[in-house]
Amino acid sequence: MVEIDEVMENDMEEEHIPSWELEFGDELLDLPTPCCEEEEFDPLGDLKLLEDLLYNGPSVGIEKEPCEESREDASDSVPMTLHIESDKPKHEPYSISVRDVSRKLTFIIKSLQAASGLVSVPELEKSMYKIIDGFPCVRLLNLSGEIGCANPGLDKVVAPIVKFNNDIELVQSSSLLVASYHFEAFLSRVSKDSNFARNVAGVLVESEAKNQTYLSGSSPDDKFPQAKFSPYQNNKFEWNPTGSGIMWGRYDFPVFLLSESSTQSMQEIAVKNENKDAYAAQVTEFDLVMQTTKAGTHDSESCLRERTCLPLGGYSVWSALPSENTSSSSAEEPIILTVASMDSASFFRDKSLGAESSLSGMIALLAAVDALSCIEGLDKLSKQLVFVVFTGEAWGYLGSRRFLLELDQNTDAVNGINNTLIETVIEVGSVGKGFYQGVKTFYAHAAGVSSATNKTLNAIQKARDSLGTETVKYSAASESNPGIPPASFMSFLKQNPHTSGVVLEDFDTSFTNKFYHSHLDDLSNINSSAIVVAASLVARTLYVLANNNTNLSDSSLNSVKVNSSLVDELLGCLLSCEPGPSCELVNRYIASSSICPSYYVGVIQGDPAKPFIGYVGDVSRFVWNYMAEKTSGLLKNVGPCSENCSQTGGVCIKQEIDGKGVCAISTTRYVPAYSTRLKYESESDSWSVLPPNSSDPMGVADPVWTESNWNTISLRVYSIQGAAYDRLILACGVTVTALSYILIIIIKAFIAKALKQD
Repeated sequence: MVEIDEVMENDMEEEHIPSWELEFGDELLDLPTPCCEEEEFDPLGDLKLLEDLLYNGPSVGIEKEPCEESREDASDSVPMTLHIESDKPKHEPYSISVRDVSRKLTFIIKSLQAASGLVSVPELEKSMYKIIDGFPCVRLLNLSGEIGCANPGLDKVVAPIVKFNNDIELVQSSSLLVASYHFEAFLSRVSKDSNFARNVAGVLVESEAKNQTYLSGSSPDDKFPQAKFSPYQNNKFEWNPTGSGIMWGRYDFPVFLLSESSTQSMQEIAVKNENKDAYAAQVTEFDLVMQTTKAGTHDSESCLRERTCLPLGGYSVWSALPSENTSSSSAEEPIILTVASMDSASFFRDKSLGAESSLSGMIALLAAVDALSCIEGLDKLSKQLVFVVFTGEAWGYLGSRRFLLELDQNTDAVNGINNTLIETVIEVGSVGKGFYQGVKTFYAHAAGVSSATNKTLNAIQKARDSLGTETVKYSAASESNPGIPPASFMSFLKQNPHTSGVVLEDFDTSFTNKFYHSHLDDLSNINSSAIVVAASLVARTLYVLANNNTNLSDSSLNSVKVNSSLVDELLGCLLSCEPGPSCELVNRYIASSSICPSYYVGVIQGDPAKPFIGYVGDVSRFVWNYMAEKTSGLLKNVGPCSENCSQTGGVCIKQEIDGKGVCAISTTRYVPAYSTRLKYESESDSWSVLPPNSSDPMGVADPVWTESNWNTISLRVYSIQGAAYDRLILACGVTVTALSYILIIIIKAFIAKALKQD
């Protein structure tokens, strides 16, 4: 016990020991309260006392402690006292209350727990299990089956970690650590080698910045993405040459993309596991059990019926500039519809950035709206400018198809837009890579020839000329192309082949984006100056068209200026974690719920006709508030929110920030985005699949995408003893037992012989 005393003496010299009543008051609430004055806690003396109690076999006498105060119920108020006499002479008899003993025992136990660093079961569990950060591949369903990843059964998957290489042979069930640049080759081997696939328990994909330098290109989508929705017959054209199609496969093992920090940890663990002499192995535990697996519902129709999944979808946003015109029933101006997409896709659910594939176009559109909103005399434009940012486009053009259906049905979500007045459609596609050797080049992909299309092409040329620089080039796309590239405009052409429109892209015959729908399509894959130029082209083109192609002076067009600082701010907010969605710009409009951005469409919940703000994603809410402010006209139209804001044609923006908001006169609206083959039943809060409709030409090809529900998704690592070590321990135990038995026989014989001689 000398060592304990020395430790406590040192501790007392170094820091003040807090009052034990305050330190452990919660543990003492249920103990009886003495009516007499309590003695102070003496750490050294009380430890000696407890040594006597535990080791020296003291005699204990229990008696009631006298009390000066009178109480009606003495049995409840008078505490019990231990009278202790030690067998050893170095301690005098000592009296202490039962409550004090309990308190002091609590203090000592807490001190020992703190010294060990483990004060609770959760902390003990934390020391044993290491939680791994990652992004899962999840189970998605359609009308014909399943895609994506999940545990094969109803239990967690546990297997040792092994580093993958092309020549590896698996002799047991293993968790494979795969470099990102080997991932496609790995999945190819899984599909071809059944013996190898049988021992794949799970997959951990490394995430490192250098992966992009090793890869000349990697796209998990098809070479012609969503070819079944194409308005032309040639659906074998390779718009996406690096496409492998792996994201549309079904994998009966869990797959996680590791974070960069977790990648380093797992690489170190894999190296340790390669040591054959180690008695313990590090294993991964995958918890990726899908509700559709549990219920046996393996297609969208059955899982929606059993409520084990939800439809993919969300909310698109539309707005008009100037805002007053569309709210008037007498508005008959032709409409110029400008669209972009806010969602993307990848093999990994929550790592879908789509910086080039979709976000570059959306950011260019938002910057163009900002530039146009600063121009004076918008109310004198001869045409109406309407902007739409779709979601769900990566999953069967959910947003654009639903938007067109809402227009046909003239619902409240699109009140103010007359689809018969749409003169032309301009789509801002992938524009973040239109920069090569200092030259920014863009291509206009048109469908057919019409006067409206020619006007649009001429307006783009005029906008380019007004920039006054030879570093920006523009041309019409090659006539050898079968039609427009994969874009939302396909939905318009499928409904009406005579729709006039143009898709602005940074490529001609194939994607310049080598990471289309890949988790590697991030901020490093685009150029901000290219987006600024694209936004300038779009804004000035719209200004030319809205003025009915009149001879605008260069000074008039030069007044349409894109804020390059705004573009940089949008890129930082929407495509990085620093500052990410918590940046000042986003926080000016909404209270973001995410730290890092991701543009997977997600699932739609509740009644889509009456969107509950809690079910609307961060991106849609930000775009809605941003567009409402930019299109709200002059400051005279803006005032505090009140109950009659919506009744006067206004919308309440920035309400998430202070709970009050600002009433802005704007036509900005949410439009639900989900399959046109689905119907929501409000009474039962459920979804049902509708049969194909001849009026919906894309409905027949609609897969009706849904996402499986799940309870938890987790990935953790811990150590287990190897089987060889267990066998060694068993062999040692058997050997010791056998030797002990032999030794006992020998000793018994020796003793018997000795006794016989005596």
